[in-house]
Amino acid sequence: MRLLVVEDDEQLASRLSDRLCDAGFAVDVARNRDEGAAWPDMDKIAAVILDLGLPDGSGMDLLRHWRQNKVDRPVLILTARGSWQDKVAGLNAGADDFVVKPVRFEELLARLHALLRRETGSRETWIEEAGIRLDPITREVECDGVPLSLSKQEYRLLNLLIRRPGQVLSQGDIIDHLYAIGSQRDFNAIEVLVSRLRRKIGAERIRTVRGLGYRFGR
Repeated sequence: MRLLVVEDDEQLASRLSDRLCDAGFAVDVARNRDEGAAWPDMDKIAAVILDLGLPDGSGMDLLRHWRQNKVDRPVLILTARGSWQDKVAGLNAGADDFVVKPVRFEELLARLHALLRRETGSRETWIEEAGIRLDPITREVECDGVPLSLSKQEYRLLNLLIRRPGQVLSQGDIIDHLYAIGSQRDFNAIEVLVSRLRRKIGAERIRTVRGLGYRFGR
């Protein structure tokens, strides 16, 4: 799953991106309001972490711009502005959560997972489908009740597929959801990744739909 971090502080953006990647996400970074407003594939972003103090304008204005343009991705505001007026303004502008810096990464991650659960309409911390059980918080995976060891990319692919059972995802869809926009993207790598995951969870769980892509489920 991909996240967009809108943050002008290079060091903070880098540290946050590294920790989010370690937590199983792919992360894109926009450095200012204009970059965020012009981001090319917001529909492929799972959630946004947004700073309010941007060098070329207000993060609040950027949030309003997104909402006015029907961008419905969950937005978590992460800012040093901690007054109740700022919180009310942010939530009224369309934010889904509001966190004041400094914050422990563990709390930020928990709030992010809560937003993603809310997006899918689930109150459970884990996802279960076709005999696979995945916990996005601990990143533990079971296949037919047996613990499964996955690489970071295998986990990301399974996390994407299990949230869309029965849907056909093309290689392009998978790349757009799994890889940050500035990273190297290789269609052949997707075939290899799917093949590796099939060997671990059973080929029958990931079916090839000829000419279209892959479908998860039994």
